[in-house]
Amino acid sequence: MGDKKVYSIIVIAGVILISLFLIIMNKNKLNELVGNVVEVNDRYFVVDSEDGKYKFAFLSERDITEKSNITIKYKGKLKEEEINKMKSYTLTKETVSTIDKLESDGIFSAFYNMAKEKLDEMSLDEKIGQLLLVRVPDGDAVAAVKKYQFGGYVLFEKDFRGKTKDEVNTMIKSYQDASSIPMIMATDEEGGRVVRASSNPKLRNAPFESSQELYKRGGLDLIAKDTKDKSRFLKDLGINVNLAPVVDVVTDSTAYMYKRSLAENTDITSNYAEEVINASKTEDVSYVLKHFPGYSNNSDTHTGTSVDTRTLDEIKDNDLPPFEAGIKAMAEAVLISHNIVESIEKDTPATLSKNVHEMLRQELGFSGVIITDDLDMLATKSSTDLYINALKAGNDMLIVTDFDAAFDEIKAAVDDKTIGSEIVDKAALRILAWKYYKILFPTKS
Repeated sequence: MGDKKVYSIIVIAGVILISLFLIIMNKNKLNELVGNVVEVNDRYFVVDSEDGKYKFAFLSERDITEKSNITIKYKGKLKEEEINKMKSYTLTKETVSTIDKLESDGIFSAFYNMAKEKLDEMSLDEKIGQLLLVRVPDGDAVAAVKKYQFGGYVLFEKDFRGKTKDEVNTMIKSYQDASSIPMIMATDEEGGRVVRASSNPKLRNAPFESSQELYKRGGLDLIAKDTKDKSRFLKDLGINVNLAPVVDVVTDSTAYMYKRSLAENTDITSNYAEEVINASKTEDVSYVLKHFPGYSNNSDTHTGTSVDTRTLDEIKDNDLPPFEAGIKAMAEAVLISHNIVESIEKDTPATLSKNVHEMLRQELGFSGVIITDDLDMLATKSSTDLYINALKAGNDMLIVTDFDAAFDEIKAAVDDKTIGSEIVDKAALRILAWKYYKILFPTKS
């Protein structure tokens, strides 16, 4: 009996020792995980594999991009709710085509290949220039275009003041001639309070009326006629983008945006958005839905911070439908507001909010160009890393006044890898595709 007892103890001890050895070996063994990168942010990236989705901390390199195929070597057991560490990784698809990062069925998708050919010919400086939609500077505006190759200029009332149609044509042609890539020439010709060009009696006998006045007098039929008239007027001046319509649902007559809005309910405003976009398609001027995700009754972001405290359901029910209607009608661009929408992302202006941009891209399915409101408004002007964060949030074009600061900040961020060059490439490609869509490039024979 004694021998059996000793034997049993030896066997048990052996099993324990082998188990401990296997545990130690397994703990130090390099395991592999193969999958696709589905999310990349500042803190970690997410890999989707057959075994589940796992977060990983970066090594020193930051060349991991979404849609990359990756093989990761790690020790121990992965935990789905924590950020796991890895020993090494291999990208089996090291470079993801910029086209792959855009929507395959997007509004400009037929022009992605042409845009990619143009993009591949461009320097980093030229690509960054395309991201800037600049207020026409008071100095030498032609020289600025030659230096930076801006994506476009935004013209304000001062740029039209006192000029004849021929003088405006000559001015805009000088900008276009200075650029190797056709420029977006934009203005805010909303009608009513905001009339940049038609306020000049040398250009039009009377300023365009507000959407409210038109709707009350002739409904959506008059809105459609006015859109076509406005488009022809702008086209004759050399303008190819109108930063309108305002499709915000505003009900408070004392609110800042009230007189610029249709001042009707969500359903009527949605019909209005659809009507304007449909009417604009008969001409060569693109219209821009604004101010996503809905300005509502909030205060003026030109003069300070504006905070929207409504619930997410209220915004989705009341404010998003006009944007959805305009997008379904093939709106080419959407402009983002500077309001802080607490139910979407606290303490961050919508222009700089990744959550707001994901809502526009993913929930509303928008594939066109996203434009910031003017980043020199007081609601955003004091933000740190303003231009970098605007790009990281998901904007394509940045409306800026201080173009030197914007260019320098973006260029430095790419050079020191604060942001990846793919962010610039993706936005520039979308802008170039928009320009091909608009037939701004000379037609090849």
